Amino acid sequence: MEHKLLLFIFFLPTLGLANGTETEQDFTWHLKKIPQIVSERTFSLDSPKFEAKPNLELNSVCGIECQRKLPVPSLSDLKDLLSYETVFENGTRTLTEVNVLGLTPGSAGNTTTHKSLRKKRQIYGTDSRFSIYDKRFMTNFPFNTAVKVSTGCSGILISPKHVLTAAHCLHNGKDYVKGSKRLRVGLMKTKSRGDGRKRKGAKRSRREASEAQEDPKVDTGLRRRSKGGGRKQRRSGRKQETSDGMPSFQWTRVKSTHIPKGWFKGVSGDIALDYDYAVLELKRPHKRKYMELGISPTIKMMPGSMIHFSGFDNDRSGQLVYRFCSISDESNDLFYQYCDAEPGSTGSGIYLRLKEPNKKKWKRKIIAVYSGHQWVDVNGEQQDYNVAVRITPLKYAQICFWIHGNDENCTQG
Repeated sequence: MEHKLLLFIFFLPTLGLANGTETEQDFTWHLKKIPQIVSERTFSLDSPKFEAKPNLELNSVCGIECQRKLPVPSLSDLKDLLSYETVFENGTRTLTEVNVLGLTPGSAGNTTTHKSLRKKRQIYGTDSRFSIYDKRFMTNFPFNTAVKVSTGCSGILISPKHVLTAAHCLHNGKDYVKGSKRLRVGLMKTKSRGDGRKRKGAKRSRREASEAQEDPKVDTGLRRRSKGGGRKQRRSGRKQETSDGMPSFQWTRVKSTHIPKGWFKGVSGDIALDYDYAVLELKRPHKRKYMELGISPTIKMMPGSMIHFSGFDNDRSGQLVYRFCSISDESNDLFYQYCDAEPGSTGSGIYLRLKEPNKKKWKRKIIAVYSGHQWVDVNGEQQDYNVAVRITPLKYAQICFWIHGNDENCTQG
């Protein structure tokens, strides 16, 4: 099974060229000039209450059909929607107002393409997900970029200190969810033993294990290892996890969280899936390989219209789950897709593998965030789809600004 999985991962782009209607040149990362997001003013806000209940399945949101009826946002609208809140680990909160420079016509539009074949999907028929059991795969690129968020979601590493996830994993549109005040990110471990420095980490793990017992949504792997009390039993637990293909996690505190203002109710009138993304800054940098951001291409520019992502689905507790599937419909900001997924995988980074310009190498980049199985408004009726939020030039500029703190490194993407 592992060898078949690798064949799918590494040769799907090539298979997409075999139908005779597409050429290899079509599937290239085309660099685009990115608008500039510039910070204008930052205000202090009252500390959040952190009392909202996590809601991983949203209702009555504006989906692709709804977006087709919306006017193109003005520059003033975009400045308001792309302004953002930052919450720090001590509970303080700020609002940063931004300006948008270098906006090109069409980069903020809501144009859509439509495929007549489309179906609602969470998991139908044969489950097409793959559980990654072998640690040789878990701890190597691209699978090692998947992380677990302590509120019950997944995410993806996008820099040595930053994680991309879904906004609704942290905020319900009105308030931050319970557990987000002491937010942590779990990175899959590459080693199970260490020296004196690791023993300090073990103390942190025991502290976090006690927190996990208070909050059942926090990683169950920590809770299992905390049982037994004795060193011998803890070691036995680690070996058991390895033999069962269950990853262990190194939990890292989150220093700050950025969420676009467009996500909050009252700004867009209701929750807007377009802005269901957030970036977490880790308190300590990691040394793992991360995945770069990319501008989301249109369906016709993807080999076989296929996308990929890995996350930690709740129905396969403790397992890293990989899947790939085709996209069925798109707007400027959203994808509907056929990937089998369950809660827990929400917030995963969706990636694509295309050729680098003027090179023979293929490269993976993140093109969207998995928003989850959502109920969207279709002509006044509620229908459920698996939804992903595309990384547009404006979103790329904003996320890049959050990573670097300036726009100098964000001119092309």
